[in-house]
Amino acid sequence: MRRFAALSLLLALVAGCGHDTAPPPGVSVSLAQWRSDEAARRIQLAVRISADAPVYFADVQLVTPSFATLAPEKADVTLRKTKRTDIPLHFGKADCPSSGPPEVRPATVVARLRAGEEPLRRVVFEIPHPDPLLARLLREECAEHAVRQAAHIAFGPEWTRAGDAMRATLTLTRRGRGTVTVHGIDRTSHYIAAPATGGDPLIVLDAAAGSARAAVEITPGRCDPHAFAEAKKAFLFPVRVSVDGGEQHVVTVTPPGDVQHRLTRYALDVCGL
Repeated sequence: MRRFAALSLLLALVAGCGHDTAPPPGVSVSLAQWRSDEAARRIQLAVRISADAPVYFADVQLVTPSFATLAPEKADVTLRKTKRTDIPLHFGKADCPSSGPPEVRPATVVARLRAGEEPLRRVVFEIPHPDPLLARLLREECAEHAVRQAAHIAFGPEWTRAGDAMRATLTLTRRGRGTVTVHGIDRTSHYIAAPATGGDPLIVLDAAAGSARAAVEITPGRCDPHAFAEAKKAFLFPVRVSVDGGEQHVVTVTPPGDVQHRLTRYALDVCGL
């Protein structure tokens, strides 16, 4: 009898690990994103539990045709009754078709968990479709992808200090067809970016041209010490771009790591810190 019970338990464990099962009663999830998640390609699995039994999450994974599926992400957390507790979850590269703006596809979150004393099992949470967060992330990434297919946008290698400002060159380099227009460059959480000599639009890469550029100035937008301790998005400069007079899209342009360190030292000096 004991051997039969042990064999039954083993079979239950194997079945639980090999087949998708329904979520435990009283456990539901949704997707959310904090501002600090944006630079890390991360979202939050917002977990809600109304049942009394604690729920242990071993790992979680977002599964949808709209984004590349990443390996399950370790959670290793036990949650009790909660109105909302977030579990961080990264997402892969967007699947951007060449035919036009994509429609977000259905998504699930796969988790290995156990409720109470039950064995660890693989559970699939259905995300209500269409999920507005995934739809926005897909739309924004694919719009940026379309712009980058037409031209490469980057800061040039030269950065020089002019008084209390840093000057650099924003450069467009031809990749595909069409007239590419940079309408402006916006501030980050820590720095103000503006054209060095005015101009609206900032840059126009004509359909027959191979490259185009314009000078920009960077100045500190914040001088409090706390700002330099929390600089997750300090160097993600939003550039507003359109192709062939179409809708404007935001492309994020980031200086290389050595320039980021240099900008930090420059800002500390200008701010008197």
